[in-house]
Amino acid sequence: MISSDQTGRGPNTDRRDDVTERFGRTLNDPYSWLRDPDWQRVMREPESLRQDIRDHLEAENAYTDDYLKPIELLRDNLTTELKARIKEDDASVPAPDGDWAYYRRFAIGGQYPILCRRPRNADVTTDEQILIDGNDEAKGEKFFAIGGATHSPDHSLLAAAIDRNGSEYCVIEIRDLENGGCLPDRIESAQGDMVFSADGKTLFYTILDDNHRPNKVFRHKVGENSAVDTLIYEETDPGFFIGVGKTESGRLILIDAHDHADTSEVWLIDAAMPEAEPRLIAKRSTGISYDVSDHDDRLIIHTNIDDAVDFKIAEAPVDNPAPENWTDIVPYHPGRLIRSTILFEKYLVRLEREAALPRIVIRDLSTNEEHRISFDEEAYDLSLHPGYEYATNTLRFAYSSPTTPQRIYDYDMETRERALRKEQEIPSGHNAEDYICRRVMAPSHDGIEIPVTVLHRKDTPIDSSAPMLLYGYGSYGYAMPASFSPNVFSLVDRGMVYAIAHIRGGTEGGYGWYLDGKLKKKKNTFLDFIAAAEHLIAENYTSQGNIVAQGRSAGGMLMGAVANMRADLFKGILGEVPFVDVINTMSDKSLPLTPPEWVEWGDPIRDEDAFNDMASYCPYTNITDQPYPNVLATGGLTDPRVTYWEPAKWAAKLRHHNTSDNQILCWINMEAGHGGASGRFDRLKEVALSYGFALMVTGKVET
Repeated sequence: MISSDQTGRGPNTDRRDDVTERFGRTLNDPYSWLRDPDWQRVMREPESLRQDIRDHLEAENAYTDDYLKPIELLRDNLTTELKARIKEDDASVPAPDGDWAYYRRFAIGGQYPILCRRPRNADVTTDEQILIDGNDEAKGEKFFAIGGATHSPDHSLLAAAIDRNGSEYCVIEIRDLENGGCLPDRIESAQGDMVFSADGKTLFYTILDDNHRPNKVFRHKVGENSAVDTLIYEETDPGFFIGVGKTESGRLILIDAHDHADTSEVWLIDAAMPEAEPRLIAKRSTGISYDVSDHDDRLIIHTNIDDAVDFKIAEAPVDNPAPENWTDIVPYHPGRLIRSTILFEKYLVRLEREAALPRIVIRDLSTNEEHRISFDEEAYDLSLHPGYEYATNTLRFAYSSPTTPQRIYDYDMETRERALRKEQEIPSGHNAEDYICRRVMAPSHDGIEIPVTVLHRKDTPIDSSAPMLLYGYGSYGYAMPASFSPNVFSLVDRGMVYAIAHIRGGTEGGYGWYLDGKLKKKKNTFLDFIAAAEHLIAENYTSQGNIVAQGRSAGGMLMGAVANMRADLFKGILGEVPFVDVINTMSDKSLPLTPPEWVEWGDPIRDEDAFNDMASYCPYTNITDQPYPNVLATGGLTDPRVTYWEPAKWAAKLRHHNTSDNQILCWINMEAGHGGASGRFDRLKEVALSYGFALMVTGKVET
């Protein structure tokens, strides 16, 4: 069934015709047999994978390992380099909560995080209490991840969601922090969202259904068997996800139902009255998104209602929160995207973006006076770090840029002074003065200018001779941050230019930037990326055919599309857990993300226009006989988001149609899911695989 091609181009995969008719068009999927019909079981029990499929995936892995054998030493060196940039005994800045401060740290040589706490003003080295030691609990496991953890308001309990196979089906355990050990409570098939009631005697949590969608919220009384837990909310629309959380004040528990785009609905429960029925704020209305906090007797609402495309902030009475009672407190301003908010007793903080750069704005709730925190670099990233305390003047945020390692600050919102609490340490050394970071603008096909962040060493010649790694995503409204990534310096220090294309489909240019890169306008995403590559070539950062393009997940769809559209631009394509089989996946209602993502891509089952749009760019569907670049497709066997068969099918079909001598490689992690290996050092081996491939195809192996 599987044999090695005599020309050394990889496994020949059995082709089995699977023909369907859709809206007058005939589609053949000759590699559909790689999808295990009992894939749900494979998610939970990876060993149940059908043998012929396992044989194929193992043959692909063996071929990839064999082909990359000449760079085995390079990959080892890369892994060592990447590890040397990690502070092995790193720790987060403790987050205070009442009498305690909570943090996570790593041990030297440890693969997994250790969750800890200490008395608020105590010495961390002598008064530490370990809550979960990931290294101990991962012993004997092929995969281990903490999907979520939360402590009770009285600090006596810790609820933790543990994933032991990478499928993201978690088990919630409740741990006794005063006496040690786990309570008998055990909740299966959990998602990881969970929150305690005010008295800590009740836990609200979400579970995943057989199609891996969070669709129910349960109320669990601590100490009771989970079999008698009370269902308090069930989502019947498969296109909606649900989550459970709590407002910053801790007074309200929130149940949030939302689609994958711009429609949401929130229910409230008084945290002091966990038996109460959930109370709806505003019924879902297509295209209307909102999230809430509470302040005294009012709700603070972050929303896009009334055509506020880039969002605004309103308030409403807690007792009568219907939309007709929403009053603007931060009006809508076109082009200024309000990304998120954090509410404190005295201050409202918002993280917003304008002209592709983030900023933090703080409002004094007693005077409505506002001020911004200023930064100097040309391109940078900011993130807010929500703490546990509501009645505080301290805001914690993170700052970094492509050349500046992350810095964690505590900012006094009253005095406007900032205190550096932590700076990311690079043990092997990092000198920001050795590098240049620029923000350039690339004109796209329709005249829209696309921001591109470019990083290179000062001594790298910008004369078109340098190879480049160009990264892109462009989906779901996610904005690619211009942040510090220690890994990329293994490429940059070897003479590659590293660039990020901030293309439409994200929100770098506001929410309209996202709308211009989805559904019928999805091709803008691909054309923007191509325009970025062409502009970087024109500006002599690199040359045609000397670029390795990289994208992950939905960014993998971007990789597949641009490989079909402009293969001549690229020397290599890195598609990591790539969403490339768009039509087949969006036509399979049983898959976890299919109904929720129709709002992002369209519904090719019922909507002929959506089908035709999708058919015009679907990477797998549009593979043709042409010379393709070198390709490395990666995946994870238990990945519920982009199933393993997508990269496997894509690689097989590319190899069949490729008319060049370039290699099509596929590598599947047989013991992990969407995020790859769970251990922090094991994960570096996968980075080294991708970077080794990029260096190999661009001829940088010797360095």
